[in-house]
Amino acid sequence: GIAETEQAEKDFIAKCVDRVGEDVLAHVGTREVVKDLDVIRAVLGDDKLNYVGFSYGTRIGGAYAEEFPDRVRTLVLDGAVDPGQDPDEELIEQYEGFQKAFDEYAADCATKRDCPLGDDPAQAVANFRALVDPLVDKPAPTVDGRELSFGDAHTGVVQALYSPQLWPALTKGLRELQAGQGDTLLLLADVYQGRQDDGSYLNTNDVFLAIRCVDDPRQTDRAEAGATEMRVREVAPFVDDGRGTGQAPLDACAFWPVPNTSTPHEISVQGLPKVVVVSTTQDPATPYQAGVDLARQLGASLVTFEGTQHTVALTGESSCVDDAVVAYLTDLTSPPEGLRC
Repeated sequence: GIAETEQAEKDFIAKCVDRVGEDVLAHVGTREVVKDLDVIRAVLGDDKLNYVGFSYGTRIGGAYAEEFPDRVRTLVLDGAVDPGQDPDEELIEQYEGFQKAFDEYAADCATKRDCPLGDDPAQAVANFRALVDPLVDKPAPTVDGRELSFGDAHTGVVQALYSPQLWPALTKGLRELQAGQGDTLLLLADVYQGRQDDGSYLNTNDVFLAIRCVDDPRQTDRAEAGATEMRVREVAPFVDDGRGTGQAPLDACAFWPVPNTSTPHEISVQGLPKVVVVSTTQDPATPYQAGVDLARQLGASLVTFEGTQHTVALTGESSCVDDAVVAYLTDLTSPPEGLRC
């Protein structure tokens, strides 16, 4: 399985190189994006940048602040990626966040009639495993004939854990799986993968991979890759199929044809005006602590949102957060110290 997975990664990379060339792949990283962003600022005729970045966008914003601190007017970073964090540790903490979101979903589901994971949240992981593990050997049928695989089921669940707004769809999908059907979970996986109505896919996930492989140092130590995989299973039992061996395939970045252009480091910058970081306490994808750490590095005002979702600013979910962010963007009014929403 390891050899087969790694060969699939190598085949994908070969297609990537064939379509766009190594020169393009070498210049899609955050370092180049930051320079592009400054060109856009200049072309628009803005003396200084006003920027709101979500998730990976916080890495762009942080890197811009580091490169051009004197060209920043306002900077709002929500759902922070900590630029100083080791990629393996980031992955482990991300899965730990998704487990917490799964537990929140399971507890909410248990209060409702006919929850597919049962009425005892302590048994939710075991009940979930009983539903999805059989998909390893026998995918669930779907109306369109594609079938729901084990991998797609997990992708669909992870997609739903990004926001409580998707929890009803997750419940529906798990109920369908109880009945032997996989349509809703496959639809959720399609959303994550960017599948279009005509069966084609957006290139968003390919882009993220290309950026990550040129931004971060590669993991080429098989022992460390295996240890990381086992740690993921430990902190996120809902993804553990019980088949862990302590060995794991290297990911695509290990075979990437161009070198990485940056390494994890804390941002240290002089001359940056006051900026704002928003971090959600139970963010499944970018843990709360990453926002705390980024705010410290940038000397930023930290706005804490108490919730279980990925990013919140300017979504209408919290008027408390939105009011603070809008006041800062329009009038340069910093949020109150220690603001919690």
